[in-house]
Amino acid sequence: MAFARRRVGKGLAVSVGAFVLFGVVTGLIPNGFYVRMVPRTPLDYLFLTLTAVLLGLYSVQRVPEEERNDGAAALGTVGGFLAFGCPICNVVLLALFGSSALMTYFDPLRPVLGVVAVGLLGGLVYYRHSRSCETC
Repeated sequence: MAFARRRVGKGLAVSVGAFVLFGVVTGLIPNGFYVRMVPRTPLDYLFLTLTAVLLGLYSVQRVPEEERNDGAAALGTVGGFLAFGCPICNVVLLALFGSSALMTYFDPLRPVLGVVAVGLLGGLVYYRHSRSCETC
């Protein structure tokens, strides 16, 4: 029982930590360190929340001794971050493509990227749950 509480506590800490960290870094949580250049949308907050919750669920399910799906989790996390992050403020994307290309081609695809990333994380959580569920 104490082990289960510890895992749930870890999952809550990961979810809250990811929400706060990603929210501050992307400017979805207003702060004095970073000013977002693209307007915030409800979809940005939805993808931020879903990504943080799914990361917490994944961390609850993750057992270090078992086969890992950390690559898929990392890919879903990066995809989620790109989906709710400011495309102009991402230095790597800006250096690769330029601001006009990002706003013309990448910004309209951010909701699709968010759905794919959340679907990947959600599918991973479901897959790990179905593998460990003995009564299913």
